[in-house]
Amino acid sequence: MKIYQSKEGALSGSNFSEINKKAFRLYSEIKKRTKRRPYIRSAYFKKEKIFISLFWQHLHSKFNHRDKVRRVKYFACAIELIQKSRFDPESKESADRQSEMLHRFAGKSKDGQLFFVQIKEDKRSGEKSFISVFPMDK
Repeated sequence: MKIYQSKEGALSGSNFSEINKKAFRLYSEIKKRTKRRPYIRSAYFKKEKIFISLFWQHLHSKFNHRDKVRRVKYFACAIELIQKSRFDPESKESADRQSEMLHRFAGKSKDGQLFFVQIKEDKRSGEKSFISVFPMDK
């Protein structure tokens, strides 16, 4: 799997509220562009829409506060990767549902940290949603 080199660095901050504020500001800018569900266009999927609101639902379902922080830090990197990466992801059928495909992209932030972005695709409708971003564990 090829790794996309991002020009964005991980969001800085000492606690979740600081980092979340920066990430949500970026999300709000994307959200302002449409009246409906917020999305970004992906270079890999031939400029198809990738809906991003599911990421926030997934994030808030996490109970571990540290896990939330380490995921939100890479939100800006994930948005850039989805928009610009043309590298093939690791794709597999979802273990929970046969009707879904999971695509995992690898990226490296400006400060050299390896991270992964997961996109869920509904096989029937072809709709794609950004689910998760997380750094590589050391």
